[in-house]
Amino acid sequence: MVQSNQKPHLVLLSAPAHLQPVIELGKRLVTCQDVKATIIVASFVQSAPAESRMVQAALATKLFDVIHLPPADISNLVEPGDKGITSLSAAMHVVKPDFQAAILGLETLPTALVVHVFAIECLGIADELKIPKYVFVSTNAWFLATIVYTPVLDKEVEGEYADKREPFALPGCSSIRAEDLPDPMLLRTKANYREYLKIGMEIPKADGILVNSWEELQPKTLASLRDGNLLAGVVKAPIFPVGPINSEGSSALKNELFDWLDKQPTDSVLYISFGSMGGLSLEQMLELAWGLELSQQRFIWVVCPPMEKSGSGSGPKFGNIGDDVSSYLPEGFISRIRDRGVIVPQWAPQVEILSHPSCGGFFTHCGWNSAIECITNGLPMIAWPLYAEQRMNATLLTEEMGIAVRSETLPSKGIVGREEIEKMVRKIFVDEGGRQMRARVKELKLSAEKAWSNDGSSYDALAKMVKHSQKKAIAIDV
Repeated sequence: MVQSNQKPHLVLLSAPAHLQPVIELGKRLVTCQDVKATIIVASFVQSAPAESRMVQAALATKLFDVIHLPPADISNLVEPGDKGITSLSAAMHVVKPDFQAAILGLETLPTALVVHVFAIECLGIADELKIPKYVFVSTNAWFLATIVYTPVLDKEVEGEYADKREPFALPGCSSIRAEDLPDPMLLRTKANYREYLKIGMEIPKADGILVNSWEELQPKTLASLRDGNLLAGVVKAPIFPVGPINSEGSSALKNELFDWLDKQPTDSVLYISFGSMGGLSLEQMLELAWGLELSQQRFIWVVCPPMEKSGSGSGPKFGNIGDDVSSYLPEGFISRIRDRGVIVPQWAPQVEILSHPSCGGFFTHCGWNSAIECITNGLPMIAWPLYAEQRMNATLLTEEMGIAVRSETLPSKGIVGREEIEKMVRKIFVDEGGRQMRARVKELKLSAEKAWSNDGSSYDALAKMVKHSQKKAIAIDV
């Protein structure tokens, strides 16, 4: 039985490859609210080592308990070409019994369950435990609006969404063009679309929805999600905008890269990275290199082996991880840019680089975590969307927020030439338009800080969510 004075105990369930936002949400719950949190981690076999490192770092904070479930082997459950949401759903189906056993084995049973949106397969376990259930959408409110409205579009629209010329209307929100739709919506006959549609139908069954945005960032969309005449009639559950939820990194990090950064002028360095799954073709890598050289601007570029085609995050690589990165770049490029550019193989401490005073912009694949890191550091962006919901993120950042530039050609559709790359880089650092973007994103940075101050909108939203879960738990128990 739930006691009215019992300290809330929230269990948070991550989805494979989506652990970091869940850890950061757990930190906010423990540090901003008087609650106990337990994080339960689901992972693919191939992603388990990376997530194990995140688990160890999370445990070191001593803020909460973390349980890493046995990694999910889905090799016999999905077709080789079925990636993305299909793989996530299959993994959650595999780990569901272990997740349930982990909850039942806790010393203190949870008073509420929060699952990542791509772990929604396990949402119903809360009903068996007779506790409230919440969904955490770690991307923005426009994505949330799109996915919950997809079951309506599924009934109204005939044929492929991608073939439609007119944008799709979302009640009370910005409409969405066919070319900006999330990947699962591009082919309705594929398993990815069926799983995406299923998630859109499951989200409204939650008792509440947490979203990684804040009132001042997306007021129009959030208002629609709460308006019974607009999207609230579809989403049904209360919305709790608790963003920005992002990692703060370590200020104590020191190495040769940061020694170099320390010597550069304020707001002068462009950071270039396409995430852990994004990639460029060899031809596009060469054009990017030439564009950076032509721009005459300072940069740090995280270089990974090229993909068979740009944007194919899971596609085969031409190169190998141990290769000399110069083999993917124009001859003599590294020596020519030595005074103003740094090439980093494979991986760099992104959070720490973006927060360094010398960093002045981000050439990004537009994953929402990366976009949030840019906004909270007051950095304009060059939007280079590759997969998932990144195209709609890029549109949001460029057209609605005015804090990014993007190429005329979609990077996932064709090669963007060196001249256009040079133009985008110089717009960020040299042109008047870049100064305007920088001023706008610094306003959003201040709004993000305000949202998490005492009595700020996100601080209050998280407090309301905890209180909502307490009242709901007592109501269920009666």
